[in-house]
Amino acid sequence: MNTSLNAARRLADLERVRNTAVDVLVVGLGATGAGVALDAASRGLSVAAVDAHDLAFGTSRWSSKMIHGGLRYLAKGQVGVAHESAVERGILLSRTAPHLVKAAPYLMPLTPAVSRGQAALVMTGYRMGDGLRAAARTPRRLLPGPSRLPAARARRLAPPLRADGLRGGLLSWDGRLVDDARLVVAIARTAAGHGARILTRCRALELHRGGAQVRDELTGESFTIRARVVVNAAGVWAGQLSPDIRLRPSRGTHLVLRGEALPGLRAGLHVPIPGESNRFALVLPQHDGRIYVGLTDEPVDGPVPDVPEVPEQDVSALLAVLNTVLETAVDRSQVAGAYAGLRPLLEAEGRTADLSRRHAVLTSPDEVITVTGGKLTTYRRMAQDAVDAAVRLRNLPAGPCVTHRVPLVGAEPLGGPSGLVERYGGEAAAVHELVKLHPEPVGAGRALGELVWAVRHEGALDEADLLDRRTRIGLIPEDREAALAAARHAFTL
Repeated sequence: MNTSLNAARRLADLERVRNTAVDVLVVGLGATGAGVALDAASRGLSVAAVDAHDLAFGTSRWSSKMIHGGLRYLAKGQVGVAHESAVERGILLSRTAPHLVKAAPYLMPLTPAVSRGQAALVMTGYRMGDGLRAAARTPRRLLPGPSRLPAARARRLAPPLRADGLRGGLLSWDGRLVDDARLVVAIARTAAGHGARILTRCRALELHRGGAQVRDELTGESFTIRARVVVNAAGVWAGQLSPDIRLRPSRGTHLVLRGEALPGLRAGLHVPIPGESNRFALVLPQHDGRIYVGLTDEPVDGPVPDVPEVPEQDVSALLAVLNTVLETAVDRSQVAGAYAGLRPLLEAEGRTADLSRRHAVLTSPDEVITVTGGKLTTYRRMAQDAVDAAVRLRNLPAGPCVTHRVPLVGAEPLGGPSGLVERYGGEAAAVHELVKLHPEPVGAGRALGELVWAVRHEGALDEADLLDRRTRIGLIPEDREAALAAARHAFTL
């Protein structure tokens, strides 16, 4: 099974799709589109999947990196969505991506602003969330239950918390990704291993019943990909290809801090947003030592940009919430970077923060299937539903869905240096061989050998692919600039 993606394979696959019709053409290579490609290919269908940019170029790389059990949806009465989320979290933790998804602790500090009644309500919610874990049959060893901690222990987990008035904390656990973009790369490579043609830098210009008109963005040449069915998985851009789709995007902003801004932080934080019920800002320590602070939920009107900008008011709002619980405030100068993603929410009345995260699979009059809505955690189920719809529409000769038990690339542990195992799982030893040849540091705890691996096996075609998606060095502009020469050098090795 050849799971390597690189420039040479892309050229060969381009030649093949020009000359042979496929069963399924997927447009968009975020988590959902890559998931559709894997689902269809693993059922024995022939697949081509295109993206105008790169793997995980859109919303899939801008998440909180959480794989969550749907507690927020349960609080809104969306029991089905919550249960689905818990089931998918369990699949990722236990079978398909245990190398990329682990349990992580989250502490809600009990400050004077949190009443005893509010604390009791939140703990009840956490226990209901643990009930979802049990209903999804996720073992306790993979996801511990909630507990209440005294103030001293809460501060050991989170030393930056303000001591004055702190009564303790509520500890809960949820799934967390090492890196959302790495998950997408793993899904796409696994799909390629099952025979899917993964084609980045190929922009779909027009979709129709028999395929799509596509432009190779590297050469400017246009051509047709013939397909028995087309699946539009373009996320917030889906409406540009299927005009009958109505979306209402919302912006989720995160700040990026260096570790020294919140020294000693060992757990994530749930920080209540003043004036809001059941909404929290998230403080998320990362494996590379950085810390993310999020998450806004603001409606976005007008044209959808390729890369969303972060408004200064989002930065100020997140810092204001964060500083309600800290002994020493984090100021604007300590924000090393920031990013924003756009959620592809289905159009409905009300605040975007209150809209359902349920996904939808829609078939347009010209018989293009669109899968949209949803969230990163449930990408696999979204893909399954989209392929089920494609199979019914064209009576495709497909087997049943098997992706709930298909391990992603790297899921089989084989050993290697611990830092590499966290990012590459079973491929860590092979990556380490390249790191030994090219040990030069390039930032965020990475070595040049990792960039070379991404060029040879993970489909990186330029420096932005390397710095902004295969690694996340580019989340801090200063670090990105320092690593740019090394990224260019990786393509010569």
